[in-house]
Amino acid sequence: MNILIKNSKVVSPADGINGINDILISDGKIAQIGESISADGAQIIDAEGLCAIPGLVDMHVHLRDPGQTQKEDILSGCRAAAAGGVTGLLAMPNTTPATDSPETVKYILEKAKRADAKVYVAGSITKGLKSQEPTDIAELKRAGAIAFTDDGRPVENTKYLSEAMKLAPQYGMRVVAHCEDLFLADKGIINEGEISEKLGVKGIPAAAEDCGTAREIALAAALGVPVHICHVSTKTSVELIRDAKNRGVKVTAETAPHYFSLTENELLKRDADFRMNPPLRTISDVDEIINGLLDGTLDAIATDHAPHTVEDKSDFENAPNGSIGMETSLAVGITCLVKRGLMSFEKLVEKMSVNPAKILGINAGTLAVGVPADIALVDLNEEWVVDADKLHGKSKNTPFKGRRLFGKVKKTILDGRVVFED
Repeated sequence: MNILIKNSKVVSPADGINGINDILISDGKIAQIGESISADGAQIIDAEGLCAIPGLVDMHVHLRDPGQTQKEDILSGCRAAAAGGVTGLLAMPNTTPATDSPETVKYILEKAKRADAKVYVAGSITKGLKSQEPTDIAELKRAGAIAFTDDGRPVENTKYLSEAMKLAPQYGMRVVAHCEDLFLADKGIINEGEISEKLGVKGIPAAAEDCGTAREIALAAALGVPVHICHVSTKTSVELIRDAKNRGVKVTAETAPHYFSLTENELLKRDADFRMNPPLRTISDVDEIINGLLDGTLDAIATDHAPHTVEDKSDFENAPNGSIGMETSLAVGITCLVKRGLMSFEKLVEKMSVNPAKILGINAGTLAVGVPADIALVDLNEEWVVDADKLHGKSKNTPFKGRRLFGKVKKTILDGRVVFED
């Protein structure tokens, strides 16, 4: 059945569209965008008062499948994605086993055929994420991987990272880098500083991230190849990336909603849902993350969606790092950037859909005629309180629980099929 979305404000920066329009969907693709479209027999969606945007592309997601499906699995993770307006996501390789073989890549892609979002796979750079033996990048590419990373850990062996960065562009792919010096991090659990001292827990210095960022930038500059920097959280890393871009280094970068909206002060609650890696930082870091988003230093907003069970997160000092984020990411962006007058909604869509799709080289981030109809319908003004128990994934470890946010996804359409309705 054809679908006709009527009277929405269509915001599609890649296509230069920002105004009231109808959208006709036929055979799972966008057939027409314009005013006063009519289509006999089409299912009508009255979207007056809503914005229609290209489905979000979350380029940093941990689905925990295979091997840790008590936390999340491909289908539950994609239900959460759809509820947040995410129609495409990049699955990180720190699964059990790691995504270091064609068999695991194929397993993820096969299971994802039944999911409510499109799953793209990042293969690992080293086997078992151990930095001891490189994977076969060509083999993983043939199996369907579209990017490479050891995320969850940095690639400690710089030679293996260098080889992956040289090979990836030959296959039209990108290395996405977790930047961390593990020797400096030294098993800390929150940002090193005033709050870690007050709580009496071991901290992670900002330099652990900054040294990793500097290494990846130096490699990209020396080799003349691209690199994408994951989950930027410090002001110095923003400054390093800005300088590298000004020098023509082929570097792109992402941050996450918690890094432009929360500070290390949240850790005073001793609630492990606020523990992630990189950790929440200081207000000066938050301010520079926002500056980096506004001036284009930071290209994308991703979630680093990292589910854990309630039991996992019950012990503040011993809990694993990570928080979930796909259902709240757009609303946090609207609340903390758009509603504060810092960023236009159109620019936010670029950061969360257009740019991630470009970086990954996937057919998304656009509402052009002929592309798959992956669309989110959003009420920018609806106010809601995050209730962790009502979220759609298996895990509830959100740092935004109890927060009052603006912006609610009302419908998500994937390949012309409604996969979420609020």
